[in-house]
Amino acid sequence: MKVYDKDTSAVAVVLNEFGESYIEDGDDLSLVLKYHVKIKILKTGGLKQGDFAILLRKSGGKSESIKSVAGSSFNLEDGLIRESRLDSKNLFKEDKGKFYDYMNFALPNVRIGSVIEVEYLLESPFIRNFRNWEFQSEIPKMYSEYWARIPANFRYDISLRGFLQLTKNESTVAKNCYTPRGASAADCLQLKCAIKDIPAFKEEDYMTARSNFLSAVSFELAEVMYFDGHKDKLTREWKDVEDELRRDAKFGLQLKRGGDIMDQYLEQTLAGEIDPLKKAHKIYNFIRDRYQWNEVYGEYSEFGIRKAFDCRVGNVGDINLSLIAALKFAGLAVEPLLLSTRENGLITELHPVLSEFNYVIAKLNISDKMYLLDATDDFLPFGLIPERCLNGKGRVLGEQESYWYELKAPEREKNISLQNLRLENDGVIRGTIANTYVGYDAVKERKKIFTAGSEKEYIDQLFAKDGLINVTAYSIEYAQEETLPLVLKLEVELDGVGATQGDFLFNPFIRDRWVANPFKSSERLYPVDFGIPIEEVVVLNLEFPDDYEIADIPPKVGLALPDAGGRYIFNLQQNGRLLTMSSSLLIAKTVFSSNEYHYLKELFDRVVATQQTNLLFKKM
Repeated sequence: MKVYDKDTSAVAVVLNEFGESYIEDGDDLSLVLKYHVKIKILKTGGLKQGDFAILLRKSGGKSESIKSVAGSSFNLEDGLIRESRLDSKNLFKEDKGKFYDYMNFALPNVRIGSVIEVEYLLESPFIRNFRNWEFQSEIPKMYSEYWARIPANFRYDISLRGFLQLTKNESTVAKNCYTPRGASAADCLQLKCAIKDIPAFKEEDYMTARSNFLSAVSFELAEVMYFDGHKDKLTREWKDVEDELRRDAKFGLQLKRGGDIMDQYLEQTLAGEIDPLKKAHKIYNFIRDRYQWNEVYGEYSEFGIRKAFDCRVGNVGDINLSLIAALKFAGLAVEPLLLSTRENGLITELHPVLSEFNYVIAKLNISDKMYLLDATDDFLPFGLIPERCLNGKGRVLGEQESYWYELKAPEREKNISLQNLRLENDGVIRGTIANTYVGYDAVKERKKIFTAGSEKEYIDQLFAKDGLINVTAYSIEYAQEETLPLVLKLEVELDGVGATQGDFLFNPFIRDRWVANPFKSSERLYPVDFGIPIEEVVVLNLEFPDDYEIADIPPKVGLALPDAGGRYIFNLQQNGRLLTMSSSLLIAKTVFSSNEYHYLKELFDRVVATQQTNLLFKKM
């Protein structure tokens, strides 16, 4: 095989992969994984497939271990197959901290054309964490099969994730497969599942965590039935979790300590204020401006809100639990909302899995309106939460019971650019540009100004890589007023565009154009998730002298996505010596299914093609 026909871009392909997991009986129960794989190396980029790093979990003085490992590379040399075997001396255990180690090894003599083969036996004391199996990886697989042998007294919740269908899905009973200590033999549930012709998982722009979409089978221990007749139920109800959170010293008890952080300044600020929304604004601004986030996620308070308040620094839990506690103390209707960030993965909704959450924000209810608040970001105005939080649903811990709440961006990422330019007799295009940044775009630009250090340095950095635009004067409005749009006004000269004589080309999209379609795959098996709606509007007015004419005016463009998901409208027209262009891109929905992918890809193809079009100005 020189190339994999089903994916000619593949740098390597798994020829066959097999795994089997089972609980081994004896004095100490252990979970065993047998793993075996064969891989064909096709291109230089596939050589890294010969490097293996096997994850070994550890906790509470126990750890997983590799009991045996064998590996070889096979190459065709002078018409003969030559095998190069892995030397056990070349296995290296790498300590990765409190919870993980890695067993690392590299197969010898791996090159383009090699077939490599590895098998190993992994033993784990953590029987509650039955082995999940990922069918998909960064390279395609011709076949992947997994067997799971589960004793009848262990009940796992089993789920299939991803968008690929199983080629094999068998369930049988294996008799007398498991003999626990001091008991007679028990039967097992034998699962066999497989998929063939598995495409590589290719990450593209606008997606949440990779783990959400990889085709895989997962196991979560729900119940253990002991041979003396009693049961240990591990899957809890939300009521159990709610009670646990309310009693937790680092969560629920912190919410009762609002008085600890209502210092004299804040009490004076709120004195006499009866409007609940204005009161909430003042508390939010106070908490946000007081704390410095230490870049650590977590729904629990790390230091306790009083200590974090005094130190002015804390993790997400410290800051946002402080915010919730302060709002509660002020008599406002506020609830904690637990969520999982976009890079952390989606939450299981069927039953509570607290370990899947890694973030907490405030859900404030005033009259009939709800506001989501996160005080970890100095640049976020009241009512906006970071993009990292816009991930499916969150769980609100209400006063009586908890409930799911959909996480949506309350505003768009919006940019409006008004450009008034003139081609003057000296051949230079001069004029003004006014950019208005709204919502999340305003937050991004304010961060850029702060990071740059000054407005001048911000302008210099903004156009440092732009050899076209020379800024001769500028002003920035509302840089400190976070509740208002940010307005950037520029006086510019366009270098090298016009000409003192002769014809020249001019692209009316003078900056921030789409130069490439972010959606490159021919198909996408997982959703597109923008997180935040996008709106981009450009209006250009260009005056030009009487001795020039435009050779060809591009046609109008009008495209709309199904179900009001978005649209692109482009119109360019000439009125005497004035060229007027309007371009409007709107992505109104944030999530598009794989069935809608082709419409979205086509829309951006047209956007890119339109914005790369040059106009020919001809000298008469």
